[in-house]
Amino acid sequence: MKEAAEKNNVSGWVRNLSDKRVEAVLEGEESNVEAVIDWSRIGPPGAVVEYFQIMKEESKEEFFKF
Repeated sequence: MKEAAEKNNVSGWVRNLSDKRVEAVLEGEESNVEAVIDWSRIGPPGAVVEYFQIMKEESKEEFFKF
């Protein structure tokens, strides 16, 4: 996800949780964020994405890199 975010000029963070879920916060132009979200629905080679949830919030513009 970091590579996809950087490629699309999206800032924020991502982390793996102990229950095998992945949590991320993304900030950037809507079309760029959507590109990272689209990538996330599939994930990297070998990944299995079983469930996907998006929660939108107002951008706080608090991240400058990923």
